[in-house]
Amino acid sequence: MAILVTGGAGYIGSHTVAELLARDEQVVVVDSLAQGHREAVLGGKLYVGDIRDGAFMDQVFGENDIDAVIHFAANSLVGESMLNPGKYFDNNVYGTLCLLEKMNKYGVKKIVFSSTAATYGEPERVPIEETDRTDPTNAYGETKLAMERMMRWFDSAHDVKFVSLRYFNAAGAHENGLIGEDHDPETHLIPVILQVPLGKRAHVGIYGEDYPTEDGTCIRDYLHVSDLADAHVLALKRLREGGESAVYNLGSGTGFSVKQIIEAARRVTGHPIPAVVSERRAGDPAVLIASSAKAKRELGWQPKRESLDVIIGSAWNWFKNNPGGYESKE
Repeated sequence: MAILVTGGAGYIGSHTVAELLARDEQVVVVDSLAQGHREAVLGGKLYVGDIRDGAFMDQVFGENDIDAVIHFAANSLVGESMLNPGKYFDNNVYGTLCLLEKMNKYGVKKIVFSSTAATYGEPERVPIEETDRTDPTNAYGETKLAMERMMRWFDSAHDVKFVSLRYFNAAGAHENGLIGEDHDPETHLIPVILQVPLGKRAHVGIYGEDYPTEDGTCIRDYLHVSDLADAHVLALKRLREGGESAVYNLGSGTGFSVKQIIEAARRVTGHPIPAVVSERRAGDPAVLIASSAKAKRELGWQPKRESLDVIIGSAWNWFKNNPGGYESKE
C-alpha cells in the first residue's frame, strides 16, 4: 500500500516524503512543480501534474494501490492571497474538492491535511487552542478553513477520515543536507535573515519594535520542518489505527521574537547581520503562538529540535551548501 503525498516536492512536503521513506513506506508524489522542486523528492514515484486534472489523477490512483493521502498542495502566500483571492480559492479549495472526489471514487478513506494556524485570525488568547474561534483575516487562511470544512462533510457523507494540522512557521532543513527551503519569492523570516550573511541583501528589516513584548518585537511560533514532518507521519498512524477525524495545533508553546531570531542567526553564522527598524506592518498581532498539548497527548508528538540555534543552524548549513537553492545542484 502506498501513501500519496500531494505537494510532495515542496518544502514541508519533501521533508515528509523523506520521513516516510526512512520508515520504508511506499510513497507516490504528485506535484505540479509550480512551486516545488524535482530534486527535493528523494525517492518514491513522482507524477508531475495538477490535482485539478481529473484524467491525470485517475492515472495516479489507477496505477498505484493508495492507502492514504497527505495533502500539502496549495498556494500559501498571505499577501498574494489578498491581491488574487480567486487563484487561492481555485487552487486550494477547488483542488481539494477534486482530490476528495478522487479519493472517494477509489475508496481511499484517510487524509492528513497540512492546514495553518491562520485559520484562527486574530487570536482571542495565546497560546491558541483547537477549540478557539476560527475567523481568518486573509484569503489564504479562509481557503484553508474551507478545505477543513469540506473534509468534515466528506467524513459525514463518505466516511473519509481526516487529521488537520494547524501551525505557523516551518523553518530549518533536513539533517541529511540534501533538502531545504527554496522559495521564489522568499518571504519567510529566517531565510530572509540568512540572505544577509550570504551577501544577497545588506540588512534585515524589523517592522516595529514597540509591541507589548519583552523586547518590543513580534513573537511567533517556529518549528523545525522535520518535527512538522514527524507530526504528519504520526497523524497518519492515528488514522491507520482507526482514529476519528480531528484537528491538532502544532506549536512551540512559547515562541520567539524577531530580535531573538536575528541574534540567534548572528551566533550561528558569525555575521553581524545589520537590522533596520521601520514602521509596523498593518495587521501584525504582537504574539501568535499555538498550544500543542493536544497533539502531544493524542498523537504522541514531541518536537526534537526545539533549540533556535539548531533550527537556524540546519537552515544555514543548507543555504551555505546551496546558495542558489536547488539550482545549485544543476
